[in-house]
Amino acid sequence: MNATAFVDTNILLYAINVLPADARKTDKAIELLNQPGLAVSVQVLCEFYVQATHSRSKQRLLPAEAKLFLATWRKYTVQEMTLPVLERGLGLTDRHVISLWDSLILSAAIELGCHTVYSEDLNDGQDYAGVRVCNPFL
Repeated sequence: MNATAFVDTNILLYAINVLPADARKTDKAIELLNQPGLAVSVQVLCEFYVQATHSRSKQRLLPAEAKLFLATWRKYTVQEMTLPVLERGLGLTDRHVISLWDSLILSAAIELGCHTVYSEDLNDGQDYAGVRVCNPFL
């Protein structure tokens, strides 16, 4: 499977959201996740699990429920955490003054050859080493 776009954790979290105030974002996230050519990383899947099962989550999932979502999202191309991904991520952190977690998302997308990262956490429209960020909720 050729991945062309990478999905950040917040997209996965909105896709399972049942709060009425976030209905527009939930619909958009679900629509986005039905597109072909998507990718995630092991990091994104881990972040989803932690956020979705956190005791302070407004709509906390049981661990078994979160694992079912993770199994579903394994249909996407999944980038493993490797030393080259980490090393590139560290360089992106320094170059763009962003968090390590965000730079690892970008690095994983670059590793997979994705041209777009869907996220609301980075600057919409900004190019990071050949990967453009798109906030689908704007």
